[in-house]
Amino acid sequence: MDLDLWAAVGAAVWGAAAGALVPRAAYRLSVEPGQPWRDRCPDGHPIGGWVGRGRCADGRAYGPGTVLVGAVTALVCAVLALATGTRPELAVWLLLAPVGVLLTLVDFRVQRLPDVLTLPLAGAAPALLGLAALAPEHAGRWRTALLGALVLGGAYFLLFLLNPHGLGFGDVKLAPGLGAVLGWYGWGTVVLGTFAGFLFGGLYGLGLVLVRRAGRRTTIPFGPFLIAGTFVGLLIGAYAA
Repeated sequence: MDLDLWAAVGAAVWGAAAGALVPRAAYRLSVEPGQPWRDRCPDGHPIGGWVGRGRCADGRAYGPGTVLVGAVTALVCAVLALATGTRPELAVWLLLAPVGVLLTLVDFRVQRLPDVLTLPLAGAAPALLGLAALAPEHAGRWRTALLGALVLGGAYFLLFLLNPHGLGFGDVKLAPGLGAVLGWYGWGTVVLGTFAGFLFGGLYGLGLVLVRRAGRRTTIPFGPFLIAGTFVGLLIGAYAA
């Protein structure tokens, strides 16, 4: 087995372990705006900590399924490793991937992207990529990552001002982190990943309308599709680098 395949196997193991720790945080963060984070399970038992499987004191599960979340996170990490190889930025993608899965779960459940995740992501993505840029054999540009964060954040903020009902402010705060990730591999990747996100979101909304589960004014969680578009753009950018 060559080194890239070993990297993919290791990434899958990491993803499975990290994904298994996501459900408790997803449950705690899945509350309506203005509500405090959950600190008790559905049966009323206190919840300690933020990471781990969602289980009550009596052993009953709550929140998203641990096995499914772990499997999805493992798959995401393995595919990222296959596209990136052993280049140093892979460590950044593996650290950020569980956060993307967590944000996706929360937004789908309550249509909310918590500041406690999006704001640290906006700072962590450029910082971690800055460290990757110091390592040999990296395939990206830190300056473009920084500019990507600024440009995508500014563009989403402008869209929010023009149509606040069509784009949530949580999406605006998510954009800098995604822009940094996409910008690492250049402006073409930024455009591709952004377009893919809007395409996925548009197709999802259209599908809901066609099956009569939504109307023209129905709001949908947009963050998961922005993250999915970023994932696609990142895969193509990493493979082409």
